[in-house]
Amino acid sequence: MDSIVIQGGAELNGEIPIAGAKNACLTLMPATLLSDEPLTLTNAPRLSDIKTMTELLQSLGAEVTRMQGGQVLAMSSHDLNNHTADYDIVRKMRASILVLGPMLARDGHAVVSLPGGCAIGARPVDLHLKALEAMGAELDLRDGYVHAKAPLGGLRGGTFEFPFVSVGATENALMAATLAKGTTVLKNAAREPEIVDLAQCLRKMGAQIEGEGTSTLTIQGVDRLHGATHPVVTDRIELGTYMLAPAFTGGTIECLGGRLDLVAAFAEKLDEAGINVEETARGLKVSRRADRVRAVNVVTEPFPGFPTDLQAQMMALLCTADGTSVLEETIFENRFMHAPELIRMGAKIDVHGGHATVTGVDRLKGAPVMATDLRASVSLILAALAAEGETVVSRVYHLDRGYEHVEEKLSACGARIERVKGG
Repeated sequence: MDSIVIQGGAELNGEIPIAGAKNACLTLMPATLLSDEPLTLTNAPRLSDIKTMTELLQSLGAEVTRMQGGQVLAMSSHDLNNHTADYDIVRKMRASILVLGPMLARDGHAVVSLPGGCAIGARPVDLHLKALEAMGAELDLRDGYVHAKAPLGGLRGGTFEFPFVSVGATENALMAATLAKGTTVLKNAAREPEIVDLAQCLRKMGAQIEGEGTSTLTIQGVDRLHGATHPVVTDRIELGTYMLAPAFTGGTIECLGGRLDLVAAFAEKLDEAGINVEETARGLKVSRRADRVRAVNVVTEPFPGFPTDLQAQMMALLCTADGTSVLEETIFENRFMHAPELIRMGAKIDVHGGHATVTGVDRLKGAPVMATDLRASVSLILAALAAEGETVVSRVYHLDRGYEHVEEKLSACGARIERVKGG
């Protein structure tokens, strides 16, 4: 099993290109199931999760061709010959549940295994199912699979209000509604940039959608969707991650392709901590204003609030801040699993329920640590960049699910980092 070895203490300077968004691409790919015409995605990230979604779509009969080194995905679902998403594939990745809505809307039936993914909480799929039921879907859960059928004549428009914001459920319902008969209204819908990106792609395919970026989505169903070409939006979580790098080490990093509107709440918190974020013609340039950042309090919230997917990275930074910080995780339970690993590096962290109190220390020390999930893995790498001595991060297969070429991007800016292949 691969590990990443980091020698801390090197200042970072340079530029880092930001890839297309993993979470957006994983949502856009199942949209090919809505049409028998080709859908092409550009600016696709080159990640193991994208390979898993490719495998899933191909198992359903879709054609997926990776071009230009994997940055272009040419897909076609003109000949779907299977409507069962098997456990062996779905268990690898939670986003697999997003094939349910499109298959059900287009062909009237689907059987999808309950999904897997990172161990950061239960994250049930009940809201996905309730939203589809509001469009007339008949659902039966048995033997670990969702057996779904549309009523005679197909899904029909309906109104559904999410009891709490769910990005995945909003995406599944939005895709299904594009082919439902009549008008569907989704209230308390997610507002994330990935939702906006999906709506824009679906509109290119002929869908009639209003309200993306707000809490109410209105979809007028159409008889069929056609092909399209669409660029995947910039990955705001990768962007935020690399924006933090010079805050750990000193120096200046320009994140190419970065957009402030994608990370506004995060950038405000960085400013509060003493980190400059400057818009440039090519992206965002980031540097810290003093040798040590200031302690800040963080509460994770749905977009446009502080992203839960940047909480682990921010906690790592605050381990060396001047003062005491409190982080409150409101999105997922069990998402402080990186704290014990940071403590191994000398951090002072007290976790109590959904709150973590972090008292800054002068410097972290290198140590052998283990990644527990995707965002935790990169938080340990960031911490290691500023730590004294050598850090070895094991179980980095989590990292490869969400970050492409981490070692190359950081080493190009001066980091002393390398991947060691496992046996």
